[in-house]
Amino acid sequence: MNGESLNITQDNLDKLQTLFPDIFSEGKIDMEKFKATFSDDINFANERYVLNWAGKSDAFKVLQIPTTATLVPCIGEGINDFPELEKSSKSVNPINHGSDNVFIEGENLEVLKVLQKSYYGKVKVVCIDPPYNTGNDSFIYPDSFKENKADYEKRIGDKDEEGYLMKEGLFRKNSKDSGHYHSNWLSMMYPRLFLAKNLLREDGVIFIHIDDNEMYNLRLLMNEIFGEENFVAQIVWQKKYAATNDSKGFSTTHDYIVVYQKSQSFKRNLLPRTEEQDKPYKNDDNDGKGLWRADNILVKSFSPNAVYAIVNPNTGKEYYPTKGSSWRANQETMNIWLSENRIFFGKDGKGAPQLKRYLNEVQQGKVPITWWSYEDAGHNDSANRELGELFNSKTPFDTPKPVKLIKLILQIATSSSENNLVLDFFAGSATTAHSMLELNKEDGGNRKFILVQLPELCEENSEAFKAGYKTIADISKERIRRVINRLNHDSSDSKITIIKDKEQQQLFAEEKNHSNLVNPKNHSSDNGFKVFKLSPSNFKIWRGSEITEENLVQQLDAFTNPVREESKKDNMLFELILKAGYLLTDTLRQAQGDGKYYSVNNGELIIALEKMNEKIIGNIISAQPKKVITLDNLFTGNDQLKTNTVLQMRDAGIEFKTI
Repeated sequence: MNGESLNITQDNLDKLQTLFPDIFSEGKIDMEKFKATFSDDINFANERYVLNWAGKSDAFKVLQIPTTATLVPCIGEGINDFPELEKSSKSVNPINHGSDNVFIEGENLEVLKVLQKSYYGKVKVVCIDPPYNTGNDSFIYPDSFKENKADYEKRIGDKDEEGYLMKEGLFRKNSKDSGHYHSNWLSMMYPRLFLAKNLLREDGVIFIHIDDNEMYNLRLLMNEIFGEENFVAQIVWQKKYAATNDSKGFSTTHDYIVVYQKSQSFKRNLLPRTEEQDKPYKNDDNDGKGLWRADNILVKSFSPNAVYAIVNPNTGKEYYPTKGSSWRANQETMNIWLSENRIFFGKDGKGAPQLKRYLNEVQQGKVPITWWSYEDAGHNDSANRELGELFNSKTPFDTPKPVKLIKLILQIATSSSENNLVLDFFAGSATTAHSMLELNKEDGGNRKFILVQLPELCEENSEAFKAGYKTIADISKERIRRVINRLNHDSSDSKITIIKDKEQQQLFAEEKNHSNLVNPKNHSSDNGFKVFKLSPSNFKIWRGSEITEENLVQQLDAFTNPVREESKKDNMLFELILKAGYLLTDTLRQAQGDGKYYSVNNGELIIALEKMNEKIIGNIISAQPKKVITLDNLFTGNDQLKTNTVLQMRDAGIEFKTI
């Protein structure tokens, strides 16, 4: 009952759709299909095999609009995060540059744009769990295709009185009643997947979790972005261990993981052998070849040159293949096997011949298959259980993924011997970080992560909100802290009290950047993480082509003094590092004394933000950097010093830039 009279038009459309579902698209009549069905005049415009949807061109526009946003460091919210920003009297000695793991709080499309210059072609694995478009999802998409960049920025920047992003200002619910139900999801996904592909290495790979709602659209979308030839697999994951009632009459017990490679350079790893696989290898002759198992020496095919007598050296008895079969090898090879003691004649030495299969000679792993049972990859209940145990309470998150599932992905796509970078820009409860940190400890790997999560407000009736977490990003960060705490203390049952929002600052102040958690026991991997937040640029944007009488004064101010009044030195530092093409985790050293400046990536880049004089310039030039960036206002009132600096830098072959 909605209090409204019967909608005649909609009623007729519903009847028509029941009879002719093929002429409908997203709940509306497709006139070209209608004419093709009921007319002899069949003419599809621009006929070709292509994925198209309402708003596709606008998704391209969103993709192509550059961003001026940046990432600012949140000192103290991570673990072993920014020791390079601490006060130090040492001017030349390298200091601990902190963790190489990164958590970014912000809208993921803008974050992906911010990362393009610095991280282009550097990510080994992208692993994401995006909205499934079930009809109840709320996510960001350009629902008003006429909105300009300024309107978009205003909308995604809507905040409440405490500075938190408002869900009603940021999200749009994508109901199945929407006329652009599938289109909205595709418009949301397209630019993000396109930018993610840019960040992948040539041997990189992407894993996308999805269910039946958008599986086929996702495959078509990925074919368009990555190329159909780069499809790797469509994995079926058994997410439930028991069937449940379903309105459609079938119990859905699985989801999918779609896998695409950046190029043909991707090579998958074998999965570790299981105890069950190794169990038969229990014999050992102490011959230096290790464990072995007995195997049939016959093959069920006939080969004339593999039919001969094998003589038991202990009894002299001759053995021949059974009728219609052959030995596994010709007589020459068999004689070699006999001389190498590879033929087994039973425990008492009086039996028929068998072949020894040595464990160290079989394939050291198993080929991944596209069916992942809950025994191998975990299930929804186990994911909720492990998260609840970590927080010592009811799980603060609705649909986490199990750690075993993500570990399988990382084992297939990354190596413990390389510094592989893993990106997840729908971080959710941070299962990707949890899995990677545990796997690093298990196999001694040195994988690094970048996680991106929107500070989406938790529902007030959720367990997370009741526990004191205001946003999903708060849950993500806290989970990573707890995992690191548990790993560093080498205890799977360490009791950690729930950290509520009001306690956060006090916790950080007492633990001084969690310094007591920095030294793991017998583990060399990076157990820490830095936190950054998406933020507007620290610099005013000069828009010379948009000058009008009304904004002339504002634009001139941006030209003469580009630094925003509220900008902090640390924030400007990381913005310049990113926009110069360096990583958020590149080695950073600070020089103290007469004017502080920073050396990035072992002196390749030097950034000066506080003071400039002849002595500082001499010190910088003597360091022989490739590039120097400084603020133009450090030369205010001393044009001669700036002119001399430009000339000196040029003579030294140093690229010099002022902001």
